[in-house]
Amino acid sequence: MSPSQNDYCILNLGMFDATPHPYLVPADNSFRVALATTHPPKSAPSKKLGEKQLKKSTKRLDELQRTLYAHDQYSLLVIFQAMDAAGKDGTIRAVMQGINPAGCQVFSFKQPSHHELDHDFLWRTTCRLPERGRIGIFNRSYYEEVLVVRVHPEYLNSQKLPLPISPHIWEERYESMRQHELHLANNGTIILKFWLHVSKEEQGRRLLSRLNEPEKHWKFSQQDLEERKLWKHYMRAYEDALNATSRPWAPWYAIPADNKPFMRMTVADVITRTLKKLDMHYPTVSKTQQQAFAKFRKQLQ
Repeated sequence: MSPSQNDYCILNLGMFDATPHPYLVPADNSFRVALATTHPPKSAPSKKLGEKQLKKSTKRLDELQRTLYAHDQYSLLVIFQAMDAAGKDGTIRAVMQGINPAGCQVFSFKQPSHHELDHDFLWRTTCRLPERGRIGIFNRSYYEEVLVVRVHPEYLNSQKLPLPISPHIWEERYESMRQHELHLANNGTIILKFWLHVSKEEQGRRLLSRLNEPEKHWKFSQQDLEERKLWKHYMRAYEDALNATSRPWAPWYAIPADNKPFMRMTVADVITRTLKKLDMHYPTVSKTQQQAFAKFRKQLQ
């Protein structure tokens, strides 16, 4: 039996894994936020060992990124979604700190501009996709369209959609996202999506620290408190979105986020392990080129 289109994509990328990651969201609609932990396991390493492991992963990631660039067939897209104060910015900084800036690009997506609203909801992120050889990071993404917009459906009124708005708009957007990501994967983009799963209690402590510590005042927004009141609605939106769009070619990982060192170590480990699975190598040169190199060496010597 010949493989289906989706199977071909997975086989081509070599992403089969006999042992699923403990925080991988399965593609069978079984993920439940209420059962997903926000705490690291008891077997988690100490903070000191976790930081050592993170440093090891970032060093390896730098090596893999250079191979990724030289190989020039794949790109890596990493998407972060989370509630406010879950640690997206800090995780991006910690995980990518050892990467050559020329090989990495980070984009944050906030409220869409008037210009962006004149396009479909995938347009503004599509313009920021990483080219082959580079790592692209989205701090929030097109998933906002089925998260914050679902919790605040009144935002649809500013999106200039044909009327009447479809009663199945969320399912239609999930389908658009799945097809979009499958298209990217079939063309060499490795996609990893991380939901940094922080508890409401821990978020409250972090928001309070923004009020109590002067150097964090700039981070505080009263809007965060308003969104916090809608916690249950956001958790339902996340559960539905992750179930609908976690696929082998674009998996979601629900990473416990109450412990920042563990969260950062885990994210770095997933990224590194994924890149190591790819069949990447530095380009080789022909015999003719090698003979030419011998002449060049003599000239330089």
